[in-house]
Amino acid sequence: MSQIGLFGLLIGFASLAVSIVCLAVGGFLGRKKSDNADTLTWAGHIAAILTFACLTFCCVIIVVAFLSGDNTIEYVVQGRSHQEGMWGVFFRISGLWEGREGSLLFWAWLISLFTLIMTLRNVRKTEKLDSMAIMVMQIVCAVFVGLMLFSEANSPFIATKASYLNPDGSLTAAASVFGMNPLLEHWAMAVHPPALFIGYAGLTVPFAYAIATLILGDSSDVWVRKCQRYLMVAWVMLGVGIGLGSLWAYVVLGWGGYWGWDAVENASFFPWLVGVALIHSLTVYRKRGAFKRWAIMCTCVTFAFVISGTFISRSGLVQSVHAFEGDPVSLGLFGGMIVVSLLAGIVGLALRWKRFAPKNSADEAVESLVSREAAYYFNNVIMVAFACVICYLTIAQALPSWLPFGGQSITAGAYNAVARPLGIVYCAVIAVCPLLGWMKTDKADFVKRAKVPAICAVVLFVVLMVYWATYLVPSYNATIAAGGTIGEGLANEGPAWYYNGLAAVGFLVASLLFFNTLFLIGRTVSKRAKAADTNPVRAFFGMWNGAASKIGGYIAHLAMSVILVGLICSSMYVTENASYLAYDEVNDSAPDLTIQDFTLKYTGNSVDQDSNNVFYYVDFDVYRGDQYVGHVTPNVQLVATTQQSKSNAAVIHFAEEDLFVVYRGVNNDGDFSMDVRVNPQISLVWVGFFMLMAGGAIAALGRREPKDTRVSAPGGAAAKSPDPAQA
Repeated sequence: MSQIGLFGLLIGFASLAVSIVCLAVGGFLGRKKSDNADTLTWAGHIAAILTFACLTFCCVIIVVAFLSGDNTIEYVVQGRSHQEGMWGVFFRISGLWEGREGSLLFWAWLISLFTLIMTLRNVRKTEKLDSMAIMVMQIVCAVFVGLMLFSEANSPFIATKASYLNPDGSLTAAASVFGMNPLLEHWAMAVHPPALFIGYAGLTVPFAYAIATLILGDSSDVWVRKCQRYLMVAWVMLGVGIGLGSLWAYVVLGWGGYWGWDAVENASFFPWLVGVALIHSLTVYRKRGAFKRWAIMCTCVTFAFVISGTFISRSGLVQSVHAFEGDPVSLGLFGGMIVVSLLAGIVGLALRWKRFAPKNSADEAVESLVSREAAYYFNNVIMVAFACVICYLTIAQALPSWLPFGGQSITAGAYNAVARPLGIVYCAVIAVCPLLGWMKTDKADFVKRAKVPAICAVVLFVVLMVYWATYLVPSYNATIAAGGTIGEGLANEGPAWYYNGLAAVGFLVASLLFFNTLFLIGRTVSKRAKAADTNPVRAFFGMWNGAASKIGGYIAHLAMSVILVGLICSSMYVTENASYLAYDEVNDSAPDLTIQDFTLKYTGNSVDQDSNNVFYYVDFDVYRGDQYVGHVTPNVQLVATTQQSKSNAAVIHFAEEDLFVVYRGVNNDGDFSMDVRVNPQISLVWVGFFMLMAGGAIAALGRREPKDTRVSAPGGAAAKSPDPAQA
């Protein structure tokens, strides 16, 4: 099986080389008006299709090997799941992307899949821009396939070592303990990596089109229109992957949170942040013909951050609970890809500088800080700066000690100190941006549009502040007063006046963002429905085709307001009780465990096992005051074959908070190690996340609005700001 897989990679790499050469030469001859140009370009497209077929064949081999229990491929032996039943089948299929080698293959396959889609849309009528973009995609894919083919440490088809096999081909006792980490055997973690990889592969498409348009010197918005839908799909899938990873961390890792600023967590966050800037940049490029140079460079920066995720997780440069074993080949190759992708944008723009200048200098001029151009500008600055700062802090431990934070492992508190104020400022920008006019905002129009949403926002803000004053702040004060490791850690987050004040400002911004966006959705739907048609059915579809992209964007903004409230409550005001619960084995009893108004009453413990797992349970009845609210059974799972363990949390969900209970085992005295938390308003994080993804999906699927053809008034002054629902 390993030899067949290597042969598939070899054929795939050869087809990549043929495709790249044919497309490059075909593009060159096309400029010379040669008759052979179309033939070579067509051959390059066919080779791209063959690449996809070869990589699909390689993926199928790995999946079949996992499902059949094939012992001839070392990657399969090292990463197979020992679970039984349908979940066992599901986890064995997920073995394709579980390890470093398989994830490289899966990523390369996804790049080839996106390339296939581009190819099939272009093969009948080959256009130069598409052909050049396909060539760039093939070059990127060739790097991945070449790494698997020529680096043994990164190949998924290395034959199993003879020392791992008995004479009859079965695994030795030592090798039989190899297998998938039990922490990964969860549905969210099985789906999380492919969602991320779809996002990563999809973000390669805008990069490919940006480089292609630089090669051709075409400064029109054609490349933007061709790649914008790919960008939205990729950004949504990247968000889905991050969200599923957070959900997995919350219920599986047992540390009570959904984000820990781990290096590999951050690596997936970089391209998502810069992707936000890129989405808005391409919108301005398409609608106004502005930000051309920056949009090109932003695609390169986004792709560089995509590769940085691989660089961080595979190079061994930084320590992470998610990282793969370090590999010097990956360190050099992916580090080089980051540099090359940035240089491609810089050098390309330097050579095409005049061609990508705005037709009207006023289009890119920020004449007023109270304008939509300024808001888009600050949107880009905040997101890119945010990503760069987080990236620097992530790799700081690998930097020389003479640099700021060099050689230091940055704590979560340091990340929070950067992320919280920047996140609030960003939400403030997107709250105001749609209400502003291009070039210059008319004050009277702005006040007219903002007045009613502002009044509603004040009402919501008052409600949030009552909740803040009566519940959140007392919880904060109680934690500080209790001291200990938890209280000291919270005190180190900053002075109480700043910590609580930042939360209050965040609630104000969230209130404004919520109602500003809600009213914009209402205005857009109302105006489009009236303008579309008197027939209700035709009116609905007409509105969908004309305004879906805008409405999707507004829903995403609305989601950010919900997420902001959820993040403030569930990350800044968590109440925690981490302690040992004395256990009397003779009487099978333990004292009550209390946290806030919850009381956990011990009811027993037990041990259960199946064919490969041993579960150690502790049972509690939960009361809120005198009222029974549920039963929790947190457990520790031990995988018999690998002797690896994990804590499975028990969670009781309430509308306003979660009670989160983790059992970590026993100490030398036989006492139960418990970690119980109350996470307020965490449901808003999940609701907001689904709203964000839904908004992104609607924006991706909806038809784009036509380019804004309005011109500036003489002298650079803008005409009266239009209603944003029509802008």
